[in-house]
Amino acid sequence: MDEQYDVIVMGTGLTECILSGLLSIEGKKVLHMDRNDYYGGDSASLNLTQLFKKFRNGEAPVESLGKDRDYNVDLIPKFMMANGELVKILTHTDVTRYLEFKQIAGSYVYRDGKIAKVPATEMEAVRSPLMGLFEKRRAKKFFEYVQTYRQDDTSTHQGMDMAITPMEEVYKHFGLEPGTIDFIGHALALHLEDSYLSRPALETFERITLYMSSMARWGKSPYLYPLYGLGELPQGFARLSAIYGGTYMLDKKVDEIVYENGKVVGVRSGDETAKCSQVICDPSYAPDKAHKVARVIRAICLLKGPIPNTENVDSFQLIIPQNQVNRQNDIYIAGVSASHNVCDKDHYLAIVSTIVETDNPQEEIQPGLALLGPIVDKFVQIADICEPIHDGTKDQVFVSKSYDATSHFETVCDDVKDLYKRITGNDLVLKQRLTQEEEQKEMASH
Repeated sequence: MDEQYDVIVMGTGLTECILSGLLSIEGKKVLHMDRNDYYGGDSASLNLTQLFKKFRNGEAPVESLGKDRDYNVDLIPKFMMANGELVKILTHTDVTRYLEFKQIAGSYVYRDGKIAKVPATEMEAVRSPLMGLFEKRRAKKFFEYVQTYRQDDTSTHQGMDMAITPMEEVYKHFGLEPGTIDFIGHALALHLEDSYLSRPALETFERITLYMSSMARWGKSPYLYPLYGLGELPQGFARLSAIYGGTYMLDKKVDEIVYENGKVVGVRSGDETAKCSQVICDPSYAPDKAHKVARVIRAICLLKGPIPNTENVDSFQLIIPQNQVNRQNDIYIAGVSASHNVCDKDHYLAIVSTIVETDNPQEEIQPGLALLGPIVDKFVQIADICEPIHDGTKDQVFVSKSYDATSHFETVCDDVKDLYKRITGNDLVLKQRLTQEEEQKEMASH
């Protein structure tokens, strides 16, 4: 402890671990501490004993659930977009060598009381019950427009400028039905609620393109997921940091952040103080520097089998758009199983989450729970979503944002890039990965 570090990182959540990895590669001397005795902070994956310790006051897990070691249950469910920023960060830092990924088998959306698959191919789109024949034609025109649109080429604009035109105008232009708009905005662009309709369309176009290009990468669904749960991600970055000389201390309590003349100079744990010139932490380590912006409810459900109406797939994402259940925010369901090494072979795992809107959050996730079939056991957590009050440049204490209710890591990566810029003064530049053809050529030439 009693040393001088460039940066002290507190909390081993994914955001903090990515930053400690990136800064270690750049030659910074990093100390990384966590008050828990496991990696991952809020984004950890727990075994059965840890799960029961956290949610059931340390009750012993029921024997029928199987072996402790077969479980790696995510506290916060999120999937990776195959073409998204997190995959770019993983390949840029080479953390991919510590992890194995498996594809999520399907993406589904709830519509008019039924579960429908988000089409992954032209053939599926033609057969999809989500739209009637004429609506399919209109939607096809819309998607062709999105794919050919170039901001710098007005001949592709059809008289609209996406940097200014609100998204609802674009939908109107193509005459799309409310159900189709729900599906595009929530199942493809993955907006949590409808405020995007009045914002410039470019943001939504970029999100749709990310979904499509991620889908094109491996087919089936745009999502990837690490074997043994999301807790593997922070550990991968922690390993990277350690290779470059980063020091890790788990189960280490933090008593105070020490300041001199309004700037951070160290962190005290008991009677030891580690010195540093910068601190990075999650909101729980600096509660006076963050404020609550919302609450999220997450229900971890253990099931006996795959959920009904999903073709018995071993993993899925299911989105219930808010309009379908008279809410302001979507409900997300993430489903994974033994094929991802996160539960034993006789069980499935589904996590239902949404932003809390009322005084009865349990009631709010009911529409999601109702789709799961028989639930063997469930663990419910309601958490505050916090954001930093200041950007940290004054006192050099940089606070990350809590994990939101989105079902993917794009917002986490935005926070990483934003923090990186404030901490270092530079933009985070990620090296582009070779395409599969280039990779094959490269391998053939060796």
